[in-house]
Amino acid sequence: MARKERKEDIPKAKITKASLHKSFRLFKYMGPDKWKFIVGLVFLGLTSATALVFPKLIGDLVNARKLPVNGWGIDKYAMALLVVLVLQSVFSFFRIYLFSQVTEYTLLRLRQSLYSHLIKMPMAYFSQNRVGEINSRLSADISQIQETFTTTLAEFLRQFILIIGGIILISIISFKLTLFMLALIPAIAIVAILFGRFIRSISRQVQDKVADSNTILEETMQGIVNVKAFTNEFFEIARYGKAVGSITQLSLKSAFWRGMFASFIIFALFGAIVGIIWYAMSLQISEGDMFSFVIYTAFVGASIGGIAELYAQLQKAVGATDRVLDILDQQKEDISQLMPGLASTRLSGRVAFESVRFTYPSRQEIEVLKGISFEALPGESIAIVGPSGAGKSTITQLLLRFYEPTSGQILIDGKPSTSYSLSELRNQMAIVPQDVLLFGGSIRENILYGKPGATDDELIDAAVKANAMSFIERFPEGLDTIVGERGITLSGGQRQRIAIARAVLKDPSILILDEATSSLDSESERLVQEALDKLMQGRTTFIVAHRLSTIRNASRILVLDAGAIIENGSHQQLIAQKDGLYSHLSKLQFDREAPVV
Repeated sequence: MARKERKEDIPKAKITKASLHKSFRLFKYMGPDKWKFIVGLVFLGLTSATALVFPKLIGDLVNARKLPVNGWGIDKYAMALLVVLVLQSVFSFFRIYLFSQVTEYTLLRLRQSLYSHLIKMPMAYFSQNRVGEINSRLSADISQIQETFTTTLAEFLRQFILIIGGIILISIISFKLTLFMLALIPAIAIVAILFGRFIRSISRQVQDKVADSNTILEETMQGIVNVKAFTNEFFEIARYGKAVGSITQLSLKSAFWRGMFASFIIFALFGAIVGIIWYAMSLQISEGDMFSFVIYTAFVGASIGGIAELYAQLQKAVGATDRVLDILDQQKEDISQLMPGLASTRLSGRVAFESVRFTYPSRQEIEVLKGISFEALPGESIAIVGPSGAGKSTITQLLLRFYEPTSGQILIDGKPSTSYSLSELRNQMAIVPQDVLLFGGSIRENILYGKPGATDDELIDAAVKANAMSFIERFPEGLDTIVGERGITLSGGQRQRIAIARAVLKDPSILILDEATSSLDSESERLVQEALDKLMQGRTTFIVAHRLSTIRNASRILVLDAGAIIENGSHQQLIAQKDGLYSHLSKLQFDREAPVV
């Protein structure tokens, strides 16, 4: 079972001039909020400046307890420290608030742009990238970018300012003591960083092992019938015991190294502070300057320790940005928004395939269609049958221009299908699939998906023609009944009839029925077939079917095998071909469906 991608799993990218230049494209999504970002940077600088002033005033306060410093006594220094704290609080508030505002509005525009781009991507993209992975990846990437803009970037700049400013100020206090400090603190900080990364890597291993043990638990509970039927209880006990045993071993290893890390920090960090104080005393530095020096040293040490992790977060942010921008750089379909009330010229529905060959981009070694040629006249119903993998559904996908032929062409009303805009062409087509996907809203919303601006009279008329009103009226909420996720509260036949009502409302010139009744019981199939018969009247219809009993009345039947049309004719003509594939398939199905007496 695949584990959900965590933010720590986001790959790091090297921060180079090219990667930074690419990442700067995100700033265009700031739009009118750029000035807030600039003001936020100003407040960031002021926050850092007040933080650097604080240790200096602390030191002067300590020195002023004996003699005034620069004419100020302890009372004035205490007031000055209070003012600095108030200013730092105000500056920090505006810095955080402004950066958060900029981040949220930037991500709003980025999410909208990303979704708009994704939904316009061609089917080839979704055939090569799993939707679940895209969703999971984008969630982690957007979250990483959000964290970076809100906190990481500001903290990185703040820590950098504190390191540089702190080193400059302690050098003014004592250059010798500064050299002594720089020989100790950075080395301790670097060792602590490496130590911390090692411990985190063990923690991630523990998480992975816990996930593996949970997978075993979930699999065995879900498949408990198989476990017991094959008397594998002790096998599963041993498998689970091995999994949780490895968790214990790794957890104990983690505890050992965490203990070592705590011991190292206590000894090295406090030992360094003792060493700095001892050396300061030997240099006869005043008590106040020593206080200031120790606080500045803590600032510098903490910043050095934190900036490495912040830099790693920035690397992840660059990687996340790169992956998001890669999606935005993908070629999308040329979709145009159809203006309400502006009707395009209605197609008559004449369709011709001329020597069409096709290979899926993700499986280029397999040619799915091999020189398909046929013509459907306006109002004809063309059934497409054949074994699984013969290329039946591929023909409908090419008709909808989900893909383009590798060679050959498709003519619609005598013109190449590519001469029509995608929106105009698909707007005059409708599909009723085998596995109907209903959105989680109401029945009304799902039917209106075929024509969002339809009136209630049009909607009800479509539901009546689809034989759907009979069951809709039985619900207390009627058309406003919530269907649940994927239409889970409705039966297969009910979902199918809502899909038909959606197609009726769209009033297409070309209709595609892809296994529309194959998974229904007899009564549901009868009701759905009646609705389909009404829907097919006056439209060019393509029927992909495995159940040959549903296509006996088709104008023509195309029999596909291995990507080629091997038979073409009416039901009676094809049945008469005793050695033909259609006759063979028909005999197998009708013999199997014949009642036993």
